Amino acid sequence: MTVTNGDAHNGNLPPAKKLHFIIVGGSLGGLSIGLALKDIGHDTTILERNPEKLLHNQGAGIVAGGDSLEFLKRYNRCDRPVAVSSQKRQYYDKDGQVVHERVMTQNMTSWDLTYFLMRANYDGVKSNYCDVPEPLPHHGKAVHLHGHKVTSFEAIPDGGVRVHYIDTRSGSNNAGTMDGDILIAADGPSSTIRSNLFPDSQRTFAGYCALRGTVPEHAVTSPTLLAFRERFAFFHAPGIQILAYLIPGINGTVEPGQRLINFVYYTLFPEGSKELDEILTDKDGVRHRITMPPGKTDPKAWEKQKAIARDRLPPQFAEIICATKAPFVQAITDVPPPPANSALDDRVVLIGDALAGFRPHTVASTSQACFDAMTYAEFIAGKISSEEWKRQTMGYARFTQDRGVKMGVRSQFGEEGEDGKWRALSLEELIRDRDEASVPRREQVWPEWTTRI
Repeated sequence: MTVTNGDAHNGNLPPAKKLHFIIVGGSLGGLSIGLALKDIGHDTTILERNPEKLLHNQGAGIVAGGDSLEFLKRYNRCDRPVAVSSQKRQYYDKDGQVVHERVMTQNMTSWDLTYFLMRANYDGVKSNYCDVPEPLPHHGKAVHLHGHKVTSFEAIPDGGVRVHYIDTRSGSNNAGTMDGDILIAADGPSSTIRSNLFPDSQRTFAGYCALRGTVPEHAVTSPTLLAFRERFAFFHAPGIQILAYLIPGINGTVEPGQRLINFVYYTLFPEGSKELDEILTDKDGVRHRITMPPGKTDPKAWEKQKAIARDRLPPQFAEIICATKAPFVQAITDVPPPPANSALDDRVVLIGDALAGFRPHTVASTSQACFDAMTYAEFIAGKISSEEWKRQTMGYARFTQDRGVKMGVRSQFGEEGEDGKWRALSLEELIRDRDEASVPRREQVWPEWTTRI
């Protein structure tokens, strides 16, 4: 089953006053806010620090929540499938037997398909993923500049903001400046902009990592494919959580047999441990701080993890880990949201991971970026008040970040009892946590403390 988007047009007219937004960060967060502002007629410039014209495939699957699909419905005008669907959630025991299942439709896509859909719609990048739609008359100007590393920024006395950057494209590190009306920080959980504004809001390691990868569905045995085809599959054990599902394949194909099985395998790697150093040291001997990109993992370290997987995991999950050719490693971190989502009289705005870094258990990172983009665009278009924009955005960030920390601690470390001893959660408790995290945002009731501004 696939989910398709076609020709989206929101019926917008050019704004009474055209603004220029400078967006720091050219991944999904930056592209989402760029698309939303372009669609209401404003000019945007994305400054992406990566020296390459296109970001490399992250090799990651994305659970496309309601906000992600709503965003694509509004702003994606490429007429092609955007996701595949799973129809059941299934939990397995160590022997590979189903011990719990629930009928539940969820949509799954991939980072690379989402990225190229957004680039096609934002600045007309051609790719094998989709045709580039024609621009619409009401669209603002959209510029994407790679190799621009933002170093600092300042308010301009007469209004607006000035951004200082280094242009690394020529290899000469030429310094430059750019003026705009508003600066938007979409530069991820290690945001330079957030660190400058709110130095107390730091990214911290949570004590475990996610080993991630994909395997073509045609490359696994029939029993293993049966476990993951149109299924969102889970296994839990003390200190371990692994999940897997199908995502679009090469060039975003959703053709059966050509899709990919995507897995996320959480396991403990204590801070300062030999095991953490091993898994974050690449094949060239370079120790990475947070993320090991696809294809860089040390083969010896990965062989060790494959042996551990065969010993600890159900056979279906062990098979896909052992079959992956380009794994990558993600150290799980927390980024609590700062006191506000804007600064300098709202001339600087934080969105997505730059505002709050969620643990991936919540499957909400992409949804947060899309939600923040749509909500901010509604404010800029005069559809909601400044107070409502801030209340909604901060409510989402605070609530989901807090829930993700609690969910991650419970799934990986257990729960502390009144006697001070820690115990592993039962399967029923783990399922309940996962079900609560899957309640659509529109059905959530945020506590009062999350929406104070």
